[in-house]
Amino acid sequence: MVNPDIQGVLSDYLAITSNHQLSRCKVASTLKTQDFDDEKSQWDEHQRLRTRFWKFYRDNSSLNPQDIEGGPVKKSFFSYLDLKVQIAEKIYQNCILCEKMCHVDRTRETGECGVTHPLIASEFLHVGEEPPLVPSHTIFFTGCNFQCVYCQNWDISQRTRGIPLSEEELAGVIEKRRREGSRNVNFVGGDPTPNLPYILRTMRLVRENIPVVWNSNMYLSQYAMHLLDGFVDLYLTDFKYGNDACAQRLSGIPNYMETVGRNHKLAQKSGDMIIRHLVLPNHVECCSKPLLDWISRNLGLDVVLNIMGQYHPVYHAPEYGEISRALIRSELVEVINYAQDLGFRNVI
Repeated sequence: MVNPDIQGVLSDYLAITSNHQLSRCKVASTLKTQDFDDEKSQWDEHQRLRTRFWKFYRDNSSLNPQDIEGGPVKKSFFSYLDLKVQIAEKIYQNCILCEKMCHVDRTRETGECGVTHPLIASEFLHVGEEPPLVPSHTIFFTGCNFQCVYCQNWDISQRTRGIPLSEEELAGVIEKRRREGSRNVNFVGGDPTPNLPYILRTMRLVRENIPVVWNSNMYLSQYAMHLLDGFVDLYLTDFKYGNDACAQRLSGIPNYMETVGRNHKLAQKSGDMIIRHLVLPNHVECCSKPLLDWISRNLGLDVVLNIMGQYHPVYHAPEYGEISRALIRSELVEVINYAQDLGFRNVI
């Protein structure tokens, strides 16, 4: 049972899970536009549609379940979703999907994420996610734009061994999982960002109405965030640090707070959101508390928070003294109490 307060905050997402509302992806596929050849015109048109999408979504998303169950993909026009695919594919050839902005042609070589062609490490109905999400159809991609020394999924994020599936094959799997009871399709990794063009193409083929969950470290470029606007229904974010120094030292990421903070603000405007924060040992004062302060000031106290205590030292963590041990329960309790004292109302 989902907490009634959380139900209110995640009302859009929950309406889609129960098939009483169309997903943003579905609505984007019905918004007609023009097919431009040059990149500037494509972005100009995309920006124009972004400014009117919210009203279009409100006017076109509420439907009866019988109107949308199992309907075929029938479309003979160029849509807002098609435009997103077109732009993402061009970006892929000079990659600026994440804030590292490698500018490599990823049809030919890897960027810092280690990804060329998308590979799937696993997919299944996950019952261990947050209550509003389960059962969640999680699709784990290999590769990541972070190099976290303590990565809990390092065997996926730091390796690129997985199964290639065509967009048609993955769309069929997503539809099958939806019929089996999935409440969403949950793109994760590693991180899904390096695979954005593939994900957009796949969802363009999915006939079932299903909310898209973007499960990410949120180190995307503004270009990628604009493409997700009008596509993602719920952002499941991994907000790791409360300062830039720890992000650089433990994940090799510069300019962390400005980038990830900016993207959380953009995400809050374009979809529902659950923020995850993994408490690290000896990082309560430098990361957890400053991060909660930042969230309270910039995102408000109604956001849904999952303060997580399952950290354990894996991968290269034993080489970094302060995170070389498991989290002490008192550290987790201190962070949860701090969030409650700040006034956060929706702590999972």
